[in-house]
Amino acid sequence: MDRVPNVTRADTAAAVRNPLAFIAARWTPDPRTVQRAALVALAMSVVIVITGGAVRLTGSGLGCPTWPKCTDDSLTTTSEMGFHGVIEFGNRLLTYVLCAAVGWAIIAARSQKPYRRSLTRLGWAQFWIVMGNAILGGIVVLVGLNPYTVAAHFLLSSALIAVATVMWQRTREGDGAPRPLVGGSVRQLVWVMIVVSALLIAVGTVVTGAGPHAGDSSEVERMPIDWETVSKAHAVLAWIVVTLTFALWFVLKAVDAPKGPLARTRDLFLVLLAQGVIGYVQYFTDLPEVLVGLHMFGSCLVWIATLRVLLALRERTRETAPGLPAQEYEAPSVSMAGPR
Repeated sequence: MDRVPNVTRADTAAAVRNPLAFIAARWTPDPRTVQRAALVALAMSVVIVITGGAVRLTGSGLGCPTWPKCTDDSLTTTSEMGFHGVIEFGNRLLTYVLCAAVGWAIIAARSQKPYRRSLTRLGWAQFWIVMGNAILGGIVVLVGLNPYTVAAHFLLSSALIAVATVMWQRTREGDGAPRPLVGGSVRQLVWVMIVVSALLIAVGTVVTGAGPHAGDSSEVERMPIDWETVSKAHAVLAWIVVTLTFALWFVLKAVDAPKGPLARTRDLFLVLLAQGVIGYVQYFTDLPEVLVGLHMFGSCLVWIATLRVLLALRERTRETAPGLPAQEYEAPSVSMAGPR
């Protein structure tokens, strides 16, 4: 049995001074470990959105009436607070699980050899978004579930999902300069789709802010907007995204684009169809809580799928060592498709 190496006073000082560097000097994770860590962080960023939706849909938004404590006298929920207190406090506890997942992604990225600064920065970006959203979540409680702060809370969660998606993708590519796989016209079409998708999510928060699910059984302020009108605007934006997705798929097929962008566009189209079905069913059935929760989950999947389309339009190869020949690429056969 191997002896455990003695930890010297210098080791202890180094660990305290820079724990990430200390771990990185003694551990090199497998690339799959880094990928899985990034995927877990992405999955937890979606889970926290779903549980936050559960807090609202069960009317538990003020289950813990204050922040950062659950009550003025207790850090945790009490038996007198009942079901709503458990739901709200449970969602707060999941923030620590999310922090642990993001922290694990940071440690794995920092310890990878060779060191990839871009991955570590993406991990830290997630950490600071989580911290900012935790504070904003506390403000949401302190202002009595003001719908504008609730909307900002969800939009910041969408930003977290975006950064987590980018990090997950970057763990599976190299650090070489990005090489486009399609032409400029296709990339512009995708960026239009990204903008409209972001607008779709933003209008969705307005639908929530004006809708019947206020988040608590007490009188909660709602956005002074006609819910029916904003819901129809939300549906129009959804159809625009579907149309842009279909147009993108058609263009990619016409120019014989690589399989990656085609596959990601197909995935987005299928997710959009499922999300559309859920959206219309919930609209015509007076917004049952289960379907609203599924629609929130679908919103996260739509956002991830849309970003994956954008990220599939280029590739990054691993940088070659000095003196070695760079990878050769086949010349493009169709100008609009870009390099193949």
